[in-house]
Amino acid sequence: MVEYSLSQIASFIKGRIFSPENCREITISRIVTDSRTFFKGENSLFFALSGPRNNGHNFIPVLIERGMQAFVVSESDSITGEAAFILVEDTAEALQMFAACNRGFFNYPVIGITGSNGKTIIKEWLYELLSKEFSIIRSPKSFNSQVGVPLSVLMMDSHFNLGIFEAGISQPGEMKKLLPVIKPDIGILTNIGDAHQENFKSKKQKIEEKLILFTSVRKLIFSVDDKETATAVKDFCGRHGIEEISWTLSGQESKIRFKYESDEGKSYISAATGGKYYNFIIPFTDRSSIENCCHCFTLISLLMKDPERVIPLFEKLGPVEMRLEIKQGINNSLLINDYYNSDLASLSIALSVLHQQSKSGHLKKQVILSDLRQTGIPLEELYSIVNRLLEQWNIDTITGIGPQISANAALFSVKKSFYPTTRAFEDSLNRADFSDSAILIKGARSFAFESISALLQQKAHQTILEIDMNALVHNLNVFKSLLRPATKIMVMVKAFSYGNGDIEIAKLLQFHNVDYLAVAVADEGVTLRQAGVRCPIIVMNPESHSFHNMIDYRLEPNIYSFQLFKEFSKSVSRS
Repeated sequence: MVEYSLSQIASFIKGRIFSPENCREITISRIVTDSRTFFKGENSLFFALSGPRNNGHNFIPVLIERGMQAFVVSESDSITGEAAFILVEDTAEALQMFAACNRGFFNYPVIGITGSNGKTIIKEWLYELLSKEFSIIRSPKSFNSQVGVPLSVLMMDSHFNLGIFEAGISQPGEMKKLLPVIKPDIGILTNIGDAHQENFKSKKQKIEEKLILFTSVRKLIFSVDDKETATAVKDFCGRHGIEEISWTLSGQESKIRFKYESDEGKSYISAATGGKYYNFIIPFTDRSSIENCCHCFTLISLLMKDPERVIPLFEKLGPVEMRLEIKQGINNSLLINDYYNSDLASLSIALSVLHQQSKSGHLKKQVILSDLRQTGIPLEELYSIVNRLLEQWNIDTITGIGPQISANAALFSVKKSFYPTTRAFEDSLNRADFSDSAILIKGARSFAFESISALLQQKAHQTILEIDMNALVHNLNVFKSLLRPATKIMVMVKAFSYGNGDIEIAKLLQFHNVDYLAVAVADEGVTLRQAGVRCPIIVMNPESHSFHNMIDYRLEPNIYSFQLFKEFSKSVSRS
């Protein structure tokens, strides 16, 4: 991220500064929107966003205590003399305005991707295919929301020469806010499906809303195989003077015609365009993956005079992991696997997750990190930035793997060790070095860190029960969406969360802001408190002999009789 002064940012977002003199010219190099991800850093700026269930302004006092010095707010009551504040009408709009201003300072090509399905996969595959040809800044993970998009675009700086950003919407009116933030030069419209259809009057309206992102593009990539989508796109391009870059898998009239055959887990694709013919192989046979690769090839044919240089890379594409994977490790450790990409943006996000997970069991924080490749940043500057990130998050140990990071070992100030290859690390591995720790394993795909994870993972018994945490969060959010904003949520986590892991489930629910957890007996609540769970915990079956534990650990008894009330009152008065 480019560094800006507080006064510059105030001018970008049309805000008024309220600040002690010593804070007015703070240099900002990091934007925070979630108080749970902030650890420390004098150069951070917190945008107090307000939503249906949470209000960022409520967390300002805690953040000031933790060292945050600068805030963007829309509620004047939040302003104090303890930090610098920028007052705006709407903090979410201010974040988008800031990102749009940052976008305007850079002239390299920006690719915008939207649609119902495939946005993140296409973006990540384009990065895999083009990262040796361009220095690419892209949306981390699936950062495609009203907040995620500006956070992604704010990472643009002069080290890059190509931007790839995805945008998602769930209702009319959202895309016009993201258009000036991304302002793409080339657009990719992916498959249009049923997602969020309930918020649109028709499929036609949803297509038109998504197309708003491409109002100012020079070229627009799309498939002509869906007639309704193709008709809407052609009309849109005609009205805005946009060049149509169409493709087909079904022989329709288009700029690029694809054909394919699938056999034994692979698809053999041929492309015909402008009198030239190309052939490539992908390790997938499903229709969605084939269509996503067609989008990728079509963009590559626009950006490169000779696509042949990257065609062999199609066969090496792999599934895109959307989330960090968390597993139990050896020696009372926790593994956080993120070994499918390695860049500064995703490293910062992964370190935030590492910090959250380490708090639960009071674990040390260790990082196993590969070379960061194709960043466009000079190596000495790059690994100095990495070291600052490690210092900000109080990382205990860094294990660097790869020739580049090893050559810059002197730049790291935390406890460190370095190895030229993954095999060299595995050959010298001492498992005792990885105990009582949360361990982030983060590397570029070529380093094959899966083998490291396998060595450090706790060996399971023959019978395994896997809990899909993403599905659990999805279910929680579905129930939240059915409730009024003022309605609180209590989740029962008794009996080891019904056998699913009491601490892991409780921590996840706390992270997603449930109002109460409930346990059967006080001992269960004590265990959660000792593991770092801080949200309110109700004991459903309180017993008089455990009242002192409930008081000491701030547990809330379920008082269901006058006798119990009297006994608990006596315990409180004695405490």
